Amino acid sequence: MTSNRRMFLRQASSLGAGVLIAGSLPQREIHAAIQRTAAGPVVIASANGVGAVTRAMEMIRSGSDALEAVIAGVNLVEDDPKDHSVGYGGLPNEDGVVELDSAVMHGPTHRGGAVAALRNIKNPSKVARVVMERTDHVLLVGEGALRFAKAHGFKEEDLLTDEAREIWLRWKETMSTQDDRLPPHNEHTGAEEVGEFRVPERRAREVNPQQAAGLVPFSRLTGTIHCSGIDANGNISCVTTTSGLAYKVPGRVGDSPILGAGLFVDNDVGAAGSTGRGEANLVNCSSVMIVEYMRQGKSPEQACLDACTRIVDHNRMRRLKDADGRPNFDVKFYALNKRGETGAAGIFSGGTYALHDGKEVKLVPMAYLYKRPTAK
Repeated sequence: MTSNRRMFLRQASSLGAGVLIAGSLPQREIHAAIQRTAAGPVVIASANGVGAVTRAMEMIRSGSDALEAVIAGVNLVEDDPKDHSVGYGGLPNEDGVVELDSAVMHGPTHRGGAVAALRNIKNPSKVARVVMERTDHVLLVGEGALRFAKAHGFKEEDLLTDEAREIWLRWKETMSTQDDRLPPHNEHTGAEEVGEFRVPERRAREVNPQQAAGLVPFSRLTGTIHCSGIDANGNISCVTTTSGLAYKVPGRVGDSPILGAGLFVDNDVGAAGSTGRGEANLVNCSSVMIVEYMRQGKSPEQACLDACTRIVDHNRMRRLKDADGRPNFDVKFYALNKRGETGAAGIFSGGTYALHDGKEVKLVPMAYLYKRPTAK
């Protein structure tokens, strides 16, 4: 992308325009997705969080603080067996086991809690909150996280639904060459090599496994959910929860449970969170960068765009680029600031985010760096 093109997006993002999704939208409206709300509570989430922001706002209006509200909101998605990338019904690792990651962060106390590679517990966001409140730690993983959850009364259950199992089996039968294991590679070029033989460069998977398996319609393609909110007292909290990358190497942990990557809050500045390729976000610590960009005076949307640009600039491996040198994956960011302004951006076009501004729920177009290529 040229510097002029990026400058155009940054200038356009400062205009600000709130819209409801209703078919195709003019390009200028997609670039101007920042929402300016009146003083008072506001909640944002990734596109699969319309119900989440609705529930969270109801609780905030009833006197709940932001953390309690956003966790209750994402619990709806964790409990939904039709959302195959969050909680119950999430797609499993390569062994057919569902492993969940989640983190929470509480603005007023600047505390956080997280769990990773957690098995058999449907609501990892609730466990993450208990980690924050009942331990001197921030992150528990694997078997230790499970024992901790059980000690605090969480019940074990099988998280692999029949539909998710069928999708996983279809992958095992037809797509198992597209896994996350890499042969030795050249650290400078990213080209993978085995002995004297050069193997084809492997495309990074931007996983749409439900569609690939032909089992779930496009409208059901959902993913990690992030939710941030400002309560009636002006305090900010957020949560991110996911079942992670489908068919991952067992024990893989993405960005969602990592404070500073999958989410971050500074109660005096704002909050940010992400969905998409966790590995790209982990090596860029994007959420904390977005909050720092907002501290510098940038709008939430511009801060998200800058985080996308940072990922693109650091994306050096050839196997993670398309034919035009752009990332062959997407990452999306969501942010709000202390004034109640919100914004979001992705590397590629087509994204939306859920917003409850205290008056109504909206799906708002996200800013982006590149127009998504049309399928050939």
